[in-house]
Amino acid sequence: MGQFRKAAIGAPRKGQAAGNPDKSEIRHARKNPAMMPPPTEQLMSEANPTNPVRHSLAYKNEKFVDSDDARVLRILAEYLEPLHRFQEQKVPGTVVFFGSARLAADGPMGRYYADARELARLFTTWSNGLPPSAPRFLVCSGGGHGIMEAANRGAADAKGRTIGLNISLPEEQTANAFITPELSLEFHYFFMRKLWFAHLARAVVVFPGGFGTLDEMSEILTLSQTRKLEGKMTVILYGESYWREIINFEALVKHGMINAGDLELFSFASTPTDALDQLKRGISPWLEAAAPAYTKTRPTGRELSYLYQRSGD
Repeated sequence: MGQFRKAAIGAPRKGQAAGNPDKSEIRHARKNPAMMPPPTEQLMSEANPTNPVRHSLAYKNEKFVDSDDARVLRILAEYLEPLHRFQEQKVPGTVVFFGSARLAADGPMGRYYADARELARLFTTWSNGLPPSAPRFLVCSGGGHGIMEAANRGAADAKGRTIGLNISLPEEQTANAFITPELSLEFHYFFMRKLWFAHLARAVVVFPGGFGTLDEMSEILTLSQTRKLEGKMTVILYGESYWREIINFEALVKHGMINAGDLELFSFASTPTDALDQLKRGISPWLEAAAPAYTKTRPTGRELSYLYQRSGD
C-alpha cells in the first residue's frame, strides 16, 4: 500500500491531506492496474502466514515455570495443590510423627521404629472407632523411611488412611510404600512442607532424630510459644531418656532463654500406650469441632474450623 502511494500518488499537494489522493491520481492509477493497492484479502493472508509460530501458554511453558522468575508460582503451587488434595480427600486434621530417617527396625535403636509403628496403629484404630460424626484425624509423616515409614506403616496396619509429605533431596529421600497414594505429596521447598505439617496438626509426636527432627520440633514449639497456633498443641517427646540426654531443657530456663512455663508446651512418653493416652486427652477438644471450614482463617466463638486455624495472620 505504501509503495502504491509513493509511486502513484506522490507527495500531497497544497491543501491536500497526506495520503488522500485527488481524483486525477485515482483515474491514473486505474489505468495502470500494477499501481493499484493489493486487495484486502491478499494483505491479510500476507500478514497471517499459513503456518504461524504458536507459543505455549505461560503456565504450560516448563522452561519458564522452572526459571528463577517463576519461583513464586512454584511456591504458590506447593500451597494450593496440597490444599486442593486435602479438601478433595476430606482430611479434617492430622497427628504428625517426626523422627529420624536413619532409624531401622533392625538397627541399634530399632525399638523406636517398633514403638512408632505400634503407636500409629493404636491411634488409627482408636480414631476409626469414633462415632461417624467425629472427625477422623490421620497419621501424617515426612513421607520417608525410618520413623516416618514406621508411622505410615502402623496406620496402614490398622486399615487407615495415612499422609506422607515427602521432600525432594539430591541423594535421599524417596517416599515409603505405606502412604495412601492419594495422600502422598512431594515438596521442593522445606518451608512449604513445614507449613503443611503445622497447618493441619492437632498433635505432634517427636521420636529421636537429628538436625531435621530438631528443626521440625523447634518450629512447632516456637509457634506454640509465640501463640501463633489457635488452641493448645499437644506435643509429645517420645523417648524421655534420649531427649533429656541431648537437650538440657532446665538449663534453658536457668539461663533465661525460655520461661519455666514453656516447659509445659510439651510432655514426655516412653511407651505407645502412654503416648496414646496423652493423644486422646489432647485431641478430645477437637472431636467436638463442626464440619470442615476450609475458607476461614480463624474460628469464630467456640467453633473449631479444620483447616486454617493453626497458623497466625
